[in-house]
Amino acid sequence: MRKIAGLFLFLCFLYFAAISMLIARVIGNVVATHKNQRYEGARVMLCRQITPEGEDMEYTCLALDSVDAGVGDIVIIAQEGWSASTAATGKPGAAIDSAIVGVVDQVDLLA
Repeated sequence: MRKIAGLFLFLCFLYFAAISMLIARVIGNVVATHKNQRYEGARVMLCRQITPEGEDMEYTCLALDSVDAGVGDIVIIAQEGWSASTAATGKPGAAIDSAIVGVVDQVDLLA
C-alpha cells in the first residue's frame, strides 16, 4: 500500500509540475511602496501569457522577478507556490503564486 501511495504522490507531482509553467511577455512594472518584508527588494511585474508563436492571450498575472527581466521580455513563469517562492525569494514558504524564472531567447517549434 505504501508503494502505491508513493507512486500516486509522484504522479500527482509530475502532473502539477507539467502544468505550472507558462510563457509570457512582461507588459509592465507594479510599484508597491508598502509590501511584506519577505518581498523587500523584489520587483513585481505584470505579465501577459502568450502562445508559442508569440500571440497574446487573455490571461495576465503578477509575478515576482527573479531574473532581472524587463518590459517587453518574453519570460518563463513558474506558477506553483513552492517553486515560485523559492525562485523569487531564495527561501521556501513565502506566499507567492507566480515567479519569473527565466528570460526566453528563442522558441523553436518542431512542427
